[in-house]
Amino acid sequence: MPRCDIPDDLRPIGPPRGGRITIVSASVGAGHDGAADALALRLEADGFLVDRHDFLDLLPARLGRLLAGVYHRLLTSAPSGYQRIYAATERSGSPGPVVRALLRGAERRTLRAVGARSQAVVSTYPLASQVLGALRRDGRLGVPAFTYLTDFSVHPLWVAPGIDAHLAAHPVPAEQAAALGAAGVRVTGPVTGPRFAAADEAERRDARDLFGLPQDAPLALLVAGSWGVGPVRESAAEIRDSAAAEPVIVCGRNTALAERLRADGFRYVHEWIGDMPRLMHACDVLVQNAGGLTSLEAFAGGLPVASYRCIPGHGQTNAAALDEAGLAVWIRTPQDLTPVLSDLVKGPLGERQRAAGLALMSPDPGPAAVIAAAALPQPQVGRRRHLAVSRGKLAAATLTAALSLGVGAPLAHAYASDGGRLPRLAHSLVERCEL
Repeated sequence: MPRCDIPDDLRPIGPPRGGRITIVSASVGAGHDGAADALALRLEADGFLVDRHDFLDLLPARLGRLLAGVYHRLLTSAPSGYQRIYAATERSGSPGPVVRALLRGAERRTLRAVGARSQAVVSTYPLASQVLGALRRDGRLGVPAFTYLTDFSVHPLWVAPGIDAHLAAHPVPAEQAAALGAAGVRVTGPVTGPRFAAADEAERRDARDLFGLPQDAPLALLVAGSWGVGPVRESAAEIRDSAAAEPVIVCGRNTALAERLRADGFRYVHEWIGDMPRLMHACDVLVQNAGGLTSLEAFAGGLPVASYRCIPGHGQTNAAALDEAGLAVWIRTPQDLTPVLSDLVKGPLGERQRAAGLALMSPDPGPAAVIAAAALPQPQVGRRRHLAVSRGKLAAATLTAALSLGVGAPLAHAYASDGGRLPRLAHSLVERCEL
């Protein structure tokens, strides 16, 4: 089936009504799902029905949860090893044979998830983009396929041949994607939830009362993603000792971290926060270590952002990209923490970054409008017959892939260059049998 070419000057002609769009995300942290949530809200407001799928559930033999779990353990227990693996896959530019075999095993489930009635499909996760691009390239997926780049830096695995358009929040990630050969690169601006907006002084004071925060002290909101990873305790102590701001710490779902911080004597420690817009209203600056969705939400709320003690891999590359864009200063040493935080809280640097962040949030048309405008009226999804797989082969492939895969994309290069028997066996089994 022919592809749908998306012109560079595409603009929506008005709010579409009555169609269906599929979004494929992944519950790896909260950033990919958060971006999918925001896109879904905008598309539903334009009259579309939105189907949501977690790519981890589309991988064969329940290996998606294993992938996420091992990735989590690497970030928390072996960050230097993860940095080396991330850098290696960045140089290689493509998944290794084990990951390619695993992704091939997800193709039939992904086609079924998209279904016959979707007018377009959107990925907010790089491995999902790889599968959708392959389906689009060989004609089995007959509707436009988009990648919404949730990161400010673009790892090569975000760029999937066959994807119709790669949507970027800013020219910096757009230029990176284009340099990697991405098709249909478009700067659409970011998408965040509608409640992330700038607050006036009355809203700020109400928010501080709501969370039991002091009215007159400068407050630094310290975040570490939904998993609470990275050297958070060190960052919190250094912010407190800087005297530039009092730390307000969000640990996500890391209950153990929250307990340790309370034992350390920190007064304002939270676990998962359901009302992050109000907590942002209460604070004067955001300090983050991963450069994901929370940074974009802070920009929407007029909150200056600093990157500090960033986690390996995407945390550091995102910090560099945000710094290049003039949106979030990257504080590289503890000695720079006090003067930079002071400037962000009440100096010209903070004013510049607030203005830049708010300006970023008002592009035309926005990613949801681009996706809506390109949706096709009647998609048809082709089917391909596949070999059945016996229970014995399924068990063997599951075990082999689990042992060989590790964390998926970041470890693919290491396994691909290993030359061992397990990667070759996993590749052979999953390639022959769509699990």
